[in-house]
Amino acid sequence: MTQVMKGVRVLEVAQFTFVPAAGAILADWGADVIKVEHPVRGDTQRGFLNMGGVTLDPLRHTLFEHPNRGKRSIGIDVSTAEGQEVLYELARTADVFLTNYLPQVRQKNKFDVEHIRAVNPNIIYARGSALGNKGPEREIGGFDGTCFWSRSGIAHAMTPEELPGPLTQGIPAFGDSIGGMFIAGGISGALLHREKTGEGVEMDVSLLSAAWWASGALISQVMETDILMRNGMPTSGGSLRNPFMGNFHTSDGGTINLCMVSPTGLIRDTFEHVGAPEAADDPRFKDVPSLIENAGAASDILVKAFGSRPFAYWREHLKTLKGQWAPIQSLKDLLTDQQAVTNDMIIEVEGADGGKPLRLVRGPVQFDGQPLETTRSPQASEHTELILMELGLEWDRIEELKAKGAIA
Repeated sequence: MTQVMKGVRVLEVAQFTFVPAAGAILADWGADVIKVEHPVRGDTQRGFLNMGGVTLDPLRHTLFEHPNRGKRSIGIDVSTAEGQEVLYELARTADVFLTNYLPQVRQKNKFDVEHIRAVNPNIIYARGSALGNKGPEREIGGFDGTCFWSRSGIAHAMTPEELPGPLTQGIPAFGDSIGGMFIAGGISGALLHREKTGEGVEMDVSLLSAAWWASGALISQVMETDILMRNGMPTSGGSLRNPFMGNFHTSDGGTINLCMVSPTGLIRDTFEHVGAPEAADDPRFKDVPSLIENAGAASDILVKAFGSRPFAYWREHLKTLKGQWAPIQSLKDLLTDQQAVTNDMIIEVEGADGGKPLRLVRGPVQFDGQPLETTRSPQASEHTELILMELGLEWDRIEELKAKGAIA
């Protein structure tokens, strides 16, 4: 497996999903990611065992595995002087320091940028935050549900005006996972910059900035036109301007999405595929301008056609359609999507309980077409002694630090 980050060491002092997800991506790419956890509690997310009414097994904790696979864990109490000294010894060996703790916590426990740079001047110091490292709210925390989904305008834009309230974020760690990828990409750029210049940089990604980028095309349009667009209520039919753009209900309640942004050269093929070849010879649809002018009539034909047959039929029949389309699938459907599975989107790691392998999701970047090989997430403090011995600490000192509660 191609490991583009092999030889890079990342020291991660972070909790929950957003920033640890960046560490997971870097570990996927071959980096040695050392996760610092509290010696008693570990990462707080280890205790999140109920997600949307689903109870998780602490030894098969998928919410924790997703952003922590491939790492090693060391238990350090960074609130103690002894623990801070161990942290600094690790920082001396690291290329990247990765954190999502709030500024006041970083200062109190002496692992803000000036403390880490004092022992490693060229380290890349990467911060993930809720709302950014500047401004009056830099010391306020948040989750993707508050910053990525709610405050960013995404929930508002996704919610039809007809509904009595905004849609809730239906996917846990949705913005966290997206934002974590942004952090990993930023770190990659920072490593390249250091290689070329010798200069280590500070970098920041917030959940709010991640949402701005994800919504950037629409936000730019709003800034330019002052027109605010929102999702409409779900219906069966095409757009008022382009009937080949829309969702169409099947006879058994499924939905097919057509997304032919430019219908040029696709009119006849589309009507023939839906079983309405006569429409291709209708002068109302002879070319794209005519199709757009008579979008309502074309949409009615498509609605009737799709409503005449079940979802499974269309899913198979449309495989030869020239235009762009997709079945609207559930996440369970996705698990058997041949194209996704063939492209190695599912990875397996051993379960901490010794049972069947855990199935997780590969990151979106693949190198040389090779499937990912990684390990399960560590148990809390699982590698403390090994990592400290690699640093050259004598066993007597390790025992002394344990006795003082500075490490686990």
